[in-house]
Amino acid sequence: MKRVVTAALPYVNNTPHLGNLVQLLSADVYTRFLRLQDEDVLFVNGTDEHGTTTELLAREKDVSPKELVDYYYERHRAIYNWFNLDFDCFGRTSSTENINRTQAIFNDLADNDYVETRTTTQLYDPDAEQFLPDRYVNGTCPECDYDDADGDQCEQCGSLLEPTELINPVSTISDAEPVERETTHLYLQLDALQDQVEAHFNDVNDDWSTNAKETTKAWFDEGLEPRAITRDLDWGVPVPQDDLEDKVFYVWFDAPIGYISITEANRDDWAAYWKDDDVHLTQFMGKDNIPFHSVMFPATLLATEDDWNLVNTIESNEYLNYEDKKFSKSRGVGLFGDDIMETGLPTDTWRYYVIRNRPAKSDTTFTWDDFQ
Repeated sequence: MKRVVTAALPYVNNTPHLGNLVQLLSADVYTRFLRLQDEDVLFVNGTDEHGTTTELLAREKDVSPKELVDYYYERHRAIYNWFNLDFDCFGRTSSTENINRTQAIFNDLADNDYVETRTTTQLYDPDAEQFLPDRYVNGTCPECDYDDADGDQCEQCGSLLEPTELINPVSTISDAEPVERETTHLYLQLDALQDQVEAHFNDVNDDWSTNAKETTKAWFDEGLEPRAITRDLDWGVPVPQDDLEDKVFYVWFDAPIGYISITEANRDDWAAYWKDDDVHLTQFMGKDNIPFHSVMFPATLLATEDDWNLVNTIESNEYLNYEDKKFSKSRGVGLFGDDIMETGLPTDTWRYYVIRNRPAKSDTTFTWDDFQ
């Protein structure tokens, strides 16, 4: 049997902190264990480079998104090298391979009638004169009343959101109060795929972590609904349709496809790990990434009606917090990779501490006293 191991692709809009490294180190340790058992294993990872946050940060820094991700890609690589993360395949979602593979998979979905076009209401910034994708909007979460929720997900309670659901929304570009306007997007018909995705989940979830099982079951119990796979952005994988040439794919559509395209870019025998029958796919991630790997990515691959390998095991972790706060790249809270490298302490000291303190079943906290 061949084995493929992945960790959720780290997003390159900042320097990775210790909390980001939990799933990467977990996957690395597991891969090393498999190698000691003489398993045929491939450890695949890379940088997730598209999306609203990248475009917004590039705007703030007055650079192009490409310049921004090139800069952070090099920082990520240096930190992962220092941590001795032993990847077999490492790449980028902005690569030509990922653009081509994402567009090819989309074309399969469209050919198989799993994509529909919808005109919907979206928030629009009258000052910036542009539609506001999810991460360009902040407001109060309708589920838990957290007053700094993003337009796609509440950081506090984890609820997935639409920007129009936020209470008292504000544009993060201009601080203007957005207005509602109509726009056209493509939707993946998850409702038509639920039976297939749920059947696969029921077949393979015995060894999944508890939170991965419970989160996925909750999605099925609520019933899957069509979900937008395009955004009004400049930076991203272009939609290969003439009437939607001003749209790009939603980052959570193209990012998981990156596991495949990164393997494709690194190995001539990539299909042996993504299409052969005798392959076991294990994916490590934080709990906020579960539904994208347990529902949306399998649904996407099933909708191609091709012989793609689907996830067999999901190993998700809770949050590693910093002292009395949550790690936050956007707020600069926590211990970041470059800080760790400058401590002068050996790499294995940090590797041991992260794995020893890994938040497997509940949140754990990094404190300097405990580390010392």
